Amino acid sequence: MKKIYYISALFIAVFNLSFAQNNETEKDFTSLTEALKNPEKVFRMKVTTQEINLSDEQWSRFVNLEYLNLNGDHLKEIPVAITKIKSLKTLDLSGNDFKNLPEEFSNLTNLEEIYLNNEKNMNLPKTLSVLSKLPKLKSLHLENDNLSALPNELLLFKNLESLYLNNNRFKDVPKLEALDHLKYLDLKDNKIKPELQDMKNLNFGFKINF
Repeated sequence: MKKIYYISALFIAVFNLSFAQNNETEKDFTSLTEALKNPEKVFRMKVTTQEINLSDEQWSRFVNLEYLNLNGDHLKEIPVAITKIKSLKTLDLSGNDFKNLPEEFSNLTNLEEIYLNNEKNMNLPKTLSVLSKLPKLKSLHLENDNLSALPNELLLFKNLESLYLNNNRFKDVPKLEALDHLKYLDLKDNKIKPELQDMKNLNFGFKINF
């Protein structure tokens, strides 16, 4: 009987520890002040519509950060120190005021998804040229960027699987055959011709959402 009790107690303890760790990794820190108290325990940070003023040394302390959301912070330049956070997998830079990404972005070798929505000042060809060097990037968001065409730099992407072009000004389906890993293209809320929308079930080589 005691053996069963000890096994049950051990199981509960392991379950509680696992639950606590999962909660910790899923928690969104929304305050930089709070995040800096225990930066090594920060896995997700969502500091939107805020004034961001961190030193390079402070950024480098987030050694386990996997998700970073800086949406609407009106950054004129993206802090180069962010590119040293090798653990980053998802980065949201939407709604900022920068023109170019730092060349050092190629250091983000684990980045899988990036959001660049609502970017009115961004130099897209240069931005894509930088991002094309990321070996694990699979999802690219270019929503509401006032786009009617895509620069050739997009064809440099080797592993892109999902491309989001919602709320732009496309009239035709862009030619993306060179992106042989592409699985999903979102063109919702564009100016796609009705006859093309009726062709959505044809084989473009990837799924299209109109």
